[in-house]
Amino acid sequence: MKSLIVVRHCETEGQDREAPLTTKGFTQADELTKFFINRNDSVSKIISSPYKRALQTIQPLAQHLQKKIVKDARLSERILSPTPLDNWTELLEKSFENLDFSVEGGESNRQAFQRVAPLIRSELESEESTVVFVTHGNLMTCILKYFDPQIGFQEWKSLSNPDVFQITFCPKGTTLKRIWSEQITCK
Repeated sequence: MKSLIVVRHCETEGQDREAPLTTKGFTQADELTKFFINRNDSVSKIISSPYKRALQTIQPLAQHLQKKIVKDARLSERILSPTPLDNWTELLEKSFENLDFSVEGGESNRQAFQRVAPLIRSELESEESTVVFVTHGNLMTCILKYFDPQIGFQEWKSLSNPDVFQITFCPKGTTLKRIWSEQITCK
């Protein structure tokens, strides 16, 4: 049996690549570490988006487990548009209705998934039993949608910071389960 645990970063000060976690976000990162410790997952590898907020989210767990964080740009957030848009949520919703939709200079959901798919395949073929991917809300939703086509814009809207899903692969099939809940999230 193999598990892929997909983590969305904690609360952040912004969307810029170098935006750090907020004070609450750092507290959430500590709570996320306790969550993993209490679950007793035998995490064999941690792969993270190179964005500062993703790295800061998983750093406490990596230190506790004495695991190296492997940075991988394929886990970077999907770029809806290279420039800020007033109607970005409307366009994001449209992108979940049509996986090939993109605004000029942006990335479609299909392109974003095709970017991360080789990483997923590589880790599924590896010897590692439990791999943690640390990413961003939009890319997380793309990954989840691949394993459950019913996932879309509404599920993206309901994500929390942080959020955690487990995808388990076994001979009988694949299961996808949200393992983080709002009750765990720091107030």
